[in-house]
Amino acid sequence: MNFWTSLVGKLWATIICLVACILIILGLFLLPYIDMNYSNSGDIKRLFTYTAIIGFSMTTFFALFLLTKITQPMQQMIQATEAIRKGEYNTRLSINTSDEIGKLANTFNHMAAELEDNIRNLNQEKEHLASVLRSMSDGVITFDTSGKVILTNPPGQKLITQWKDIHWNLDQEDAEGEEEQQVPEPLLDLFDNMLEGSGDTSTNLHVKQGVWSVHMAPLYSDNDIRGAVAVLRNVTEEVQLEKMRQDFVANVSHEIRTPLSMMQGYSEALLDGMAASPEESQELIQVIHDESLRMGRLVKDLLDMARMEAGHVDMAKKQLDLNELLERVYRKFTVRAKERNIELLYDRKTEDMVLEEADEDRLEQVMTNLLDNAFRHTPEEKKISILADRVLSDNKPMIRIVVKDEGVGIPPEDLPFVFERFYKADKARVRGESVGTGLGLAIVKNIVESHQGSIQVDSILGEGTAFTMLLPVESRK
Repeated sequence: MNFWTSLVGKLWATIICLVACILIILGLFLLPYIDMNYSNSGDIKRLFTYTAIIGFSMTTFFALFLLTKITQPMQQMIQATEAIRKGEYNTRLSINTSDEIGKLANTFNHMAAELEDNIRNLNQEKEHLASVLRSMSDGVITFDTSGKVILTNPPGQKLITQWKDIHWNLDQEDAEGEEEQQVPEPLLDLFDNMLEGSGDTSTNLHVKQGVWSVHMAPLYSDNDIRGAVAVLRNVTEEVQLEKMRQDFVANVSHEIRTPLSMMQGYSEALLDGMAASPEESQELIQVIHDESLRMGRLVKDLLDMARMEAGHVDMAKKQLDLNELLERVYRKFTVRAKERNIELLYDRKTEDMVLEEADEDRLEQVMTNLLDNAFRHTPEEKKISILADRVLSDNKPMIRIVVKDEGVGIPPEDLPFVFERFYKADKARVRGESVGTGLGLAIVKNIVESHQGSIQVDSILGEGTAFTMLLPVESRK
């Protein structure tokens, strides 16, 4: 700090000027008087000069004294203030005096300690809030009143990035060059309604193939809305499960209602004596018997699925020659293939297809379900093939079985869900036959996995579908 701009420098300059003025005034009035009335005026003038020099020396000493008592502590305070301004909140003053400057230093130290404690608490709260936001699986996005994103957690940022890549309209395409993130297009209506004073708002948003549950609430500052916070949760799976449940209830209700209605109607016809001949009576009884078998199969599938999911399936595993099993299944479906005018092929690449441990009845159920599914979706004059060979997977011997049809295929968006229970890709794909309950492929997957195997599906819409199973040759303990 420049001495002349400091408080002590200004005070010292002021005193010097005052002393100089006094000496000049005294000199102008006293020197003539001394010359006129005193004979030894030279001695008096020398005394006057010595007095002036002593006065200037004393003011200089006084200025140095003030420099050590006032200016230096003030400079320490200024430096400490600058340090706190830069974020060094642990800065303290070491001024131990009992005057006003000492009291000011103590007050400053107390203020700095309180400020450091408050800043530490704020940082801890900030870290706590950041940890909570990071640990949330839901997306959290905060906006100001202009729609600018001011805070997000990782799921929220990921969601903004995903939605930003979607071209909603031309206006958004023109704004792609803007660096600031704005309210995503699906949230605009909720954000506008919230700003208009509608308060907390909740809804489900459908974006592409996903469903998001959104809750948006306003942020207040002195009773004025300063922004909004939105919490987004991916409820796609819940919505799909609910839809699957509703479809399942509708399908099972239909599957049960139809045979019950037929059984009731035909039994009433028998009771009313509407059968004119024993042949007609036999025909009515046969229909009732077939419908009762149909209901039995439905109930059996439901019970099998419940037992499999509960892990209560009893497997009678023993050594099994898959070639014999596939030959038997092939012969069983040959008659149906001729009736439907469909070519059924069985191609085995090797004779060695023995599994050390397998449940013959369950694997026959798997092949029956897959072939039945293929026949129901394959039109006439097309081909269904069964391919079997021995392969290596992860350096372990496996039996690969492929059931391939030339049916209408499965839409790509339905492929990930075909093995889920109660799920049916497209009811309209079935032509001329009753639709299933959506349990067949789920049962197939459970049986294959209980043999430590795997199954996958590949399909091209309009060309056909192929189910590929891999079963381990050696038992895995």
